[in-house]
Amino acid sequence: MEANEISTADLAGSDQMDRAGMTSGHPEAPEGDVLIADPSRRDRAASDSAEDENPALLPDEQAGTFRARWDPIQAAFVDEPSVAVHDADGLVAEVMQAVARSFADERARLEARWKQGEDVSTEDLRVTLQRYRSFFNRLLTA
Repeated sequence: MEANEISTADLAGSDQMDRAGMTSGHPEAPEGDVLIADPSRRDRAASDSAEDENPALLPDEQAGTFRARWDPIQAAFVDEPSVAVHDADGLVAEVMQAVARSFADERARLEARWKQGEDVSTEDLRVTLQRYRSFFNRLLTA
């Protein structure tokens, strides 16, 4: 992996792919390259996002636990705003790590199948890419 590249495994705090001898960098991306979205594709991205119906990023139980932890943080803002902001930051960081872990785990499963010589169907890859696209579009939507 190039020094300036990052993967979901990095965000999840996982070195599982490196331990398994799998690469997490993109072999075709020159070092230092930055990919910029084509502005003419924004309309297509918005319609694509509607098609994949924003699949869940985390299992319902885990998402429910995070939501339940948010309510007291928000309520605490009235009496202790700085504590509430600190706690909100920590909770958001935990959610981001959980989401990154789910993407890293999915990628590791696919790469493990490739390493074992198994075929990964185009449909499996399409579903995975749709999940990435949905998340990507959600991150960039205000």
